[in-house]
Amino acid sequence: MICEKCDKESISLCSSLLKEGKIVILPTDTVYGFSGIVDLKGNKSYCTDDTIRAIKGRSETKPLICLLSDVSELNQYTDDTIPQKILSAWPGALTVIVHIKKDNPLAKYAETVAFRIPGDEWIRKIIAECGAPIYSTSVNRSGSPVLEHIADIEQEFSSEVDLIVRDGDKTGALPSTLVSIASDGEIKILRQGSVICS
Repeated sequence: MICEKCDKESISLCSSLLKEGKIVILPTDTVYGFSGIVDLKGNKSYCTDDTIRAIKGRSETKPLICLLSDVSELNQYTDDTIPQKILSAWPGALTVIVHIKKDNPLAKYAETVAFRIPGDEWIRKIIAECGAPIYSTSVNRSGSPVLEHIADIEQEFSSEVDLIVRDGDKTGALPSTLVSIASDGEIKILRQGSVICS
């Protein structure tokens, strides 16, 4: 299935499919991304991160970014202190790796998770309607370049996902900047993207 981002029903269509455990390709404020809902209740019959990895051919040990709709949601998942210079970059193309609270359902997957609050209000509305974070990772086969042209994305992946949302080409778009925060508050840049951190 394919729809346009500008379609009036695109937000409700995306959120409905995601809540059913479907995989969708969404245009983000950086590049196109595979997305699936994060199962916080642990009682569903789907595991969307595994499905996304299977489509990409990605290593099981390489984590996926989780997108949130608002910075206020972050304290549900971590007790880490996030420097103000990081918080002030959200919403935006900055991804931060934090330690997960031991009593949070995400802790069963890993000790740390990378979170981002995208700059695009459209995708934040989808996440809010889902009522849970959504996974996001670039649209490409593992080890191959990120696909920038929507025609290439449709040709390569239309038979493997449940929905592709068109929003033109993303030629030359940079991925998000990826950082981790040490216990002393030092910010370590793991991947330089469109947001400059120091």
